[in-house]
Amino acid sequence: MRIFSGIQPTGELHIGNYLGAIKQWNSLQHQNNCIFCIVDLHAITVPYDTEKLSNLILEKAVIYLAAGIDPEKAIIFVQSHVKAHTELCWLLNTITPLGDLYRMTQYKEKSQKGKKNENAGLLNYPILMAADILLYDADIVPVGEDQKQHVELARSIARKFNSKFGETFTLPKEQLPTEGARIMSITNPKKKMSKSDPEASYISLFDSPEAIKKKIKSAVTDTYKTIKYDKEKRPGISNLLTIYSLFSEIEVKEVEKEMKGKSYKKFKDELAELMIIKLAPFRKRREEFLSREVYVKEILKQGQDAANSLAESKISEVKRKMGLI
Repeated sequence: MRIFSGIQPTGELHIGNYLGAIKQWNSLQHQNNCIFCIVDLHAITVPYDTEKLSNLILEKAVIYLAAGIDPEKAIIFVQSHVKAHTELCWLLNTITPLGDLYRMTQYKEKSQKGKKNENAGLLNYPILMAADILLYDADIVPVGEDQKQHVELARSIARKFNSKFGETFTLPKEQLPTEGARIMSITNPKKKMSKSDPEASYISLFDSPEAIKKKIKSAVTDTYKTIKYDKEKRPGISNLLTIYSLFSEIEVKEVEKEMKGKSYKKFKDELAELMIIKLAPFRKRREEFLSREVYVKEILKQGQDAANSLAESKISEVKRKMGLI
């Protein structure tokens, strides 16, 4: 199957990103045709530092590699390096109802943060994401739960285009992880873990052992005495149990048994040690790839060429069917 997914270059890659998306990518790349993109054009819909962006793009490529994406098995490239993404986005703009865009949850959330954040790019963000996906006839889009609505819109746009201009696009389906689709903030467990929130609220894939210990120690729990999973009544401890379960690959029920009779402090200490051990290989590989900048840039160039070959074929077909060629 054809797989497509992408992550913005801005912000730290945290364990929620890893468990919700990249962990899936690692398993999918072995038996599928995978395309993984650094979606820099999405990143400029909100305020950003122009001087830092190029370095962040390169660092995100390093992170993909450090997290286990194999350039021999998957295409890795930068979104803005393939011009067909923006071209197809404009063409899809002409068939996408405004009402669909105003209903998008992420647009509502980001625009509510202040009028200065509102711009046409923010509103049209989902159309660009649809273009990213449809350009490569992706069958599956592995995402976290918060992106499910965007994939549904991409499918709706594809269906509408096919109906109006003839069969052109594959109808994509989202793939959520069976566990870990929604890792919550460790300081506000009723809110999804986000790289745009304060650093103390998430655990970076590359945090130092000292930072991990400090963050886990201050993580929100509750006033109960027992370590028990109850997402509705006890979101804090339930979130930490989920994280422990996913990194230890032990069912939550089994973790509860292991932690029976232990204090919250003891549980947090054991969780921190587990995280330090499990994240150590990511930190090591990141340092290795950061010292091989030329190699990383060559991987991105090869990915650009491969993506361009696929994208140009599809955009030519789209323009022909729309009467533009």
